[in-house]
Amino acid sequence: MTTRRTDIELVKGVTVRQDDCFEELIERYASKVLNLALRITRCQEDAEEILQDVFITVLTKVQSFEHKAQFSSWLYRVTMNASFMKIRSRNRRRSVSIEDVEPNVKQNWVGNRTELYDIDFMSSRHELRAAIQSAVDKLPEEYRAIFILRDIDGMSNEMVSRVLQLSVPAVKSRLHRSRLLMRQELKGHYQGYKNEAQDDLEPAHVV
Repeated sequence: MTTRRTDIELVKGVTVRQDDCFEELIERYASKVLNLALRITRCQEDAEEILQDVFITVLTKVQSFEHKAQFSSWLYRVTMNASFMKIRSRNRRRSVSIEDVEPNVKQNWVGNRTELYDIDFMSSRHELRAAIQSAVDKLPEEYRAIFILRDIDGMSNEMVSRVLQLSVPAVKSRLHRSRLLMRQELKGHYQGYKNEAQDDLEPAHVV
């Protein structure tokens, strides 16, 4: 039975131009790189271009990878940098769908109102979701990167710290700040959402 090669073994093979090692790294990580790029740019075309750019970087600059770190962390960092460069170069702002957000985080923002299904309420939810998408887009890059990795992709604080080369306390601090910015941006929308939901729950007055 063939033993699965480690990332480090494959990286070493790439440095001496072993094509099979490079191909195996692509097979192992292409979907993850593409998905992360798509999360950030919200554009399939951009994500596919980033995927190519990232593996060109792997091929040409893998020597800069320090073997004391995980290859996946280095690769995700390269992907994050390439994705934000793509956004800046094209001067676009992309939105992150609220449906992609971790359930516990979405609960903190919008509350649990699944028992209400009238048309007006569902319209309010749609408007709130659009407001959340806009709020995420307005996050500064350093906070949006933390938000995407931590609350959308579900990485641990430790993994995020390795990817972004930050301390765990710094990750926690920026994550907390990003959530505060989100709540501040959504304050008016959320209050209106709650008021409408409360009106639906109150019994009609008998005349």
